[in-house]
Amino acid sequence: MRYLLILLLPLLAACASVERLALPAPEPLPGKVLTSYAPPPGQRVDHGDWTAFLSRYVAPDAQGVNRVAYAQVTQADRARLDGYLADLQAIDPTQLARNQQLAYWINLYNAVTVDVVLESYPITSIRDIKDGPLSIGPWTRPLVQVTGQTLTLNDIEHRIIRPTFNEPRIHYALNCAAVGCPNLMDRAWRADTLERDFAAAEHAYINDPRGVSFSDRGGLVLSKIYIWFREDFGPDEKAVLDYIETAAAPALRTRVQAAPRVTGYKYDWALNDAATGF
Repeated sequence: MRYLLILLLPLLAACASVERLALPAPEPLPGKVLTSYAPPPGQRVDHGDWTAFLSRYVAPDAQGVNRVAYAQVTQADRARLDGYLADLQAIDPTQLARNQQLAYWINLYNAVTVDVVLESYPITSIRDIKDGPLSIGPWTRPLVQVTGQTLTLNDIEHRIIRPTFNEPRIHYALNCAAVGCPNLMDRAWRADTLERDFAAAEHAYINDPRGVSFSDRGGLVLSKIYIWFREDFGPDEKAVLDYIETAAAPALRTRVQAAPRVTGYKYDWALNDAATGF
């Protein structure tokens, strides 16, 4: 079995490269500009309902994976979540200062993702949500309207956040409802704690086996986010490893530095569901 895994590692890495090619390029959304900033202090956005939802239904399992108790969400809390999403869609993001706007887009993306899962629950993976035989998930589905412009999850991530904010740590904040994804926080993202939360999320994921791990023979294995979004972390594999080392704990940094190259990439698409996580 171990020998078979060794033989499969190059194939798995190749598959990850193919998946990367299928992702949308980080190109600005055409048409109406949604990402120009207002000067501080900007417009205040109330994320209290989202924090209340997250604090009630998100908790870590024994391995430190934040799980969502989808099956326990009440109708009243579903209605409050829908109300929160309606409130966000009524906001003109150009009236927000930079950090307010980035927190706004992160929270909108994550709240929509949870809402989409709840609409289809029970499921075993977000990729079970399909709009046709070639669909691999809900990311191309029109889901929200902001200042009259219809947006998909892909629009928010790849055509608004990535090309606008030039912030690789966004990949530790946007949650796709998968176990392999960085944790969904148990509170909303906020402008005044953005930098601290980015640093904490980055450190947590890189120092977790979901982010960086080693095979039985000591081969370096990374999360697929480091190949899917490689250009956000660095121009090549070495630059990505240099980046990872900046947030790795000392023992992990030593092992990464000793690895000659990445031998594989992995990602667990199982739903981050508390029903199967505890």
